Amino acid sequence: MLLHLLNRAPSSSHVPRDVLRAMGAEDRLMLIEDGVYGALNTQVQHLPGLEGRLFALREDLESRGLAGRCDASVTIVDMDGFVALTEEAQRTVSWF
Repeated sequence: MLLHLLNRAPSSSHVPRDVLRAMGAEDRLMLIEDGVYGALNTQVQHLPGLEGRLFALREDLESRGLAGRCDASVTIVDMDGFVALTEEAQRTVSWF
């Protein structure tokens, strides 16, 4: 399993489309920095097919005033949860 890290809002770039094409069936996607905008109810449709494999960093959500506005399909993790995901992954792939 690979952990993909996305730091761009899905609606502002073509990078999320490339991420989805590169992801395997067991891979996970972690939204960080401005990527957490993809966790919003209005944006999550840009990241289809990731039920149970889509995560967003709580600290980045809070720093952008987005806490409590995420789609139910997104798992919110804190920094410790982020570290745990990296430990479970064979490797991480950063998308900028």
